Amino acid sequence: MSKTIRVGIIGAGANTRLRHIPGLRAQPGIEIVGVANRTPESSRRAADELNIPRAFDNWQELVAEPGIDAVCIGTWPNLHCEVTCAALAAGKHVLVEARMARTLEEANRMLAAAQARPDLVSQIVPSPLGLECGATVSRLIAEGALGDLRELVVLGVTDAFRDDSQPVHWRQDSSISGRNVLTLGILHETVLRWFPQPESVVAQSATHSQRAAATDAAAQRADIPDVLHVLTRLPGGAQGIYHLSGVAMFGPPFQIHMYGSRGTIRVDFGETERVWLGRAGDTELTELEIPSKEQGGWRVEEEFVQAIRGHEQVQFTDFATGVRYMEFTEAVMQSAETGTPVDVAP
Repeated sequence: MSKTIRVGIIGAGANTRLRHIPGLRAQPGIEIVGVANRTPESSRRAADELNIPRAFDNWQELVAEPGIDAVCIGTWPNLHCEVTCAALAAGKHVLVEARMARTLEEANRMLAAAQARPDLVSQIVPSPLGLECGATVSRLIAEGALGDLRELVVLGVTDAFRDDSQPVHWRQDSSISGRNVLTLGILHETVLRWFPQPESVVAQSATHSQRAAATDAAAQRADIPDVLHVLTRLPGGAQGIYHLSGVAMFGPPFQIHMYGSRGTIRVDFGETERVWLGRAGDTELTELEIPSKEQGGWRVEEEFVQAIRGHEQVQFTDFATGVRYMEFTEAVMQSAETGTPVDVAP
């Protein structure tokens, strides 16, 4: 590979424009050389708007282009598996937008394709939750601030889908989004940075949204739950509760509470991440200052480029980790559909 890494963009959506294109261009020796959107017309429009030299008629042409070293896949999840596997087979490094795939089966196919090409970098855009404070929380747990974990509470309660006057969102369409409900995947990915995979889950769900697609209301009503409750059992006996909603007003948007034998840690994910700690004998939780040396943040594109150059390995997030959160989301949906406990794949 030349010193310049030539990148193709497949799916120049909002997050790709906001994060990935600026983030890639900020790295030395990176050239974004082509873009493919859903139609030739939108590809040309994106190329003009984003100052990208070449517009491809479709993603297959971009993947086959020998002058491209790496691809950034910003499509909806329904294309993640197909495009990722084709790009790896064509010898391209891959940065693929979260969520990893629609189903666990697709995620496993992606992992197999990555394992078949260990010479290439395969990275999933990570959950942004915890990137800022994660090192501090890990240190507190390692130092014994919690003691033995007893209870884990994971909250993601918003009203994002409450307004039924809006058309169905792609996250409410299983043919596009798959079986990863609401923000379950990104929240659980964050949990996995601190605790092991649960052994089993019990889940129940509901769908309150009456949204329908503007073009075909009968065929495309929301078919993904907008309320989800999950009980988990972790190794060692700790229990977890996940409460997610897209139709609840004034709920706690994103929080993780950890209750242990010696203390409690609460993390609030907002514009800035806040960590609270209380130990036995304290009268209330105290907010901690995140030390500057532990302060993390968004460096996805830098990590991708550095991994391609051989300077580091992907931490946030490799395909094996993606499969782990997909194993969890699959077990949750199986439990919600059957009304029975489901073991999470080991």
